[in-house]
Formats: sequence, structure tokens, C-alpha cells
Amino acid sequence: MKKETVHGYWVKFPQELYDAIRYLRQDLQYQEAKTLFESARSRGEAQFEDDMDRDYTLIYNRGEATFTLMRRQRE
Repeated sequence: MKKETVHGYWVKFPQELYDAIRYLRQDLQYQEAKTLFESARSRGEAQFEDDMDRDYTLIYNRGEATFTLMRRQRE
């Protein structure tokens, strides 16, 4: 797992999800990304999809005050 900051939030993610990190960092405006992170912090997780219709879940790790990015399968 890699660990990087995205808009000031620490995110852990597998290397193969770097496109999702790039999406959060570059494609979303700061306020849009902040809304996702704050939603994950208050609810435990936040789901989103990128411009390529790939589904992700951002999970808040309370003990570490970090986030984990996971790929989500479509139902």
C-alpha cells in the first residue's frame, strides 16, 4: 500500500488505484474533494465514481486519522 496526501488528507491505496488518486487530486476541485473526505470522516466511508465510471470507496480509519481508497465492484 502506498500513502500520499490528497488536498491535505492522508490516503492509503494500492498502486493500481493511482488513477483514482489522480482523479481526486486533479479532476475534482478542492471543495468537491473535501466534501468526499468529510463525508467519509463523519459516516465512516464515502462512495464515488470517476470520469471513466469506475467505482471507489473512501474509508476513514479513525485510529490513524487516515483514509483508505478501495475499488468497488458494481452490483
